[in-house]
Amino acid sequence: MTALANSAGENPRPHQALAHGRVDAMAALRDAGITAAIAFGLFLPLIGFQTTVNGENALILITRWPLLLAVVAAVGIGRLGYSVLLEPRLRQRAMRPIATTPSALRTFVGQWFVPFGIAFVAAYPALVLATVGFSRSVKWIDNFGIQILIYVMLGWGLNIVVGLAGLLDLGYVAFYAVGAYSYALLAKTLDLSFWVLLPISGILASFWGILLGFPVLRLRGDYLAIVTLAFGEIIRLVIINFTALTNGYAGIGGIPRPSFFGIPFNADDNGFAAVFGLPFSPVYRVIFLYYVILALALLTAFVTVRLRRLPVGRAWEALREDEIACRSLGINTTNTKLTAFAMGAMFAGFAGSFFATRQGFISPESFTFLESATILSIVVLGGMGSQVGVAIAAIVMIGGTEIMRDLDFLKKIFGQTFDPTQYRMLIFGFAMVLIMVWRPRGLISTRAPSVVLKERKSISADLVKEGHG
Repeated sequence: MTALANSAGENPRPHQALAHGRVDAMAALRDAGITAAIAFGLFLPLIGFQTTVNGENALILITRWPLLLAVVAAVGIGRLGYSVLLEPRLRQRAMRPIATTPSALRTFVGQWFVPFGIAFVAAYPALVLATVGFSRSVKWIDNFGIQILIYVMLGWGLNIVVGLAGLLDLGYVAFYAVGAYSYALLAKTLDLSFWVLLPISGILASFWGILLGFPVLRLRGDYLAIVTLAFGEIIRLVIINFTALTNGYAGIGGIPRPSFFGIPFNADDNGFAAVFGLPFSPVYRVIFLYYVILALALLTAFVTVRLRRLPVGRAWEALREDEIACRSLGINTTNTKLTAFAMGAMFAGFAGSFFATRQGFISPESFTFLESATILSIVVLGGMGSQVGVAIAAIVMIGGTEIMRDLDFLKKIFGQTFDPTQYRMLIFGFAMVLIMVWRPRGLISTRAPSVVLKERKSISADLVKEGHG
């Protein structure tokens, strides 16, 4: 029939042509034109117009047509390139049989990547000091090392709820805020140390995770996401309006900093530098905080991996795959959901208490929905259920946004009035779209089974539902 259709002058269907590597040029041009038109409508108020103040202190509107047209042309050309070059290859790759035996290179990388990564993060402060020196090392250790490790820990905590148990949580930042405010209030009121308040903050956040779990036991999918989103906003509004306790928008300042076995990191005679005979530098406190959050992140990974192999971890994965079948096997889905929420919230509480002691000041602006979206994006981008994937995604997302703060070289392309900080999230969002097109199941798309009988084999992510619980 196909031969008769082709002989009669009929063209094959578009999806058949793409499956065989052929491209419909008119369809590709039409898609590129529609995409460019949508980009023009979206970027017109964002890029095409700019408000500024003239010499008479009057607000004026200026246009940036060359920049707008360049961005729209780039979007259209990108869409055309995707339709012509990338989409046929993606369709062909999707039709290929899944390889059951990994290559030698993939086996080698999978065997040594984790030990090499742990060794690198352990030696990272020393490498930074040897590379840029003491004067510039604070930025690289604090803004990159500590900041990335905080989000790695948050991503691993949320991975329990979303990646393992399959419960979509959009209000995870609420537990992060509970841990931060618990530490700040108790430290200033009771004058307790960081090491005493760290487990207390995690326990309080876990308690709130259980409180969230009870009302949403019968909810799944989008309904669960809406309720958790509302819970996160409720916590934020309580922090804003309960001014007698949280000081509202003014925040809480003067939060005590952790010490090194009772030795503070200050410039006094009893400070860390004076005790050890070193010249005073803020680098010592930053390095100490780096290893504290590194230890907390590794503790999160260790506990998560161990729990995954226990019956509760296998119950989480069974709940993710099919809740009805999970219940029919005699698993208590109520306790399973509550333990997932509680464990994920506990690690968020740990991260929140560390965030409070690192900053020395917290306010409601640090715990908005954007934070929850960022943490969830890390989990999805890395591959739900993958510890290594979440860590890589946190490095790419958080480290990428920090690096994009320094894009002054773009002023040579778009002019001196171009502000790179206004477009770094736009550029990074576009890069994320490309990554998700290339790896729709996340950067790490394979999964290792929790329990095996004879031989451990990786499972393709196409066979895992991931987040449909």
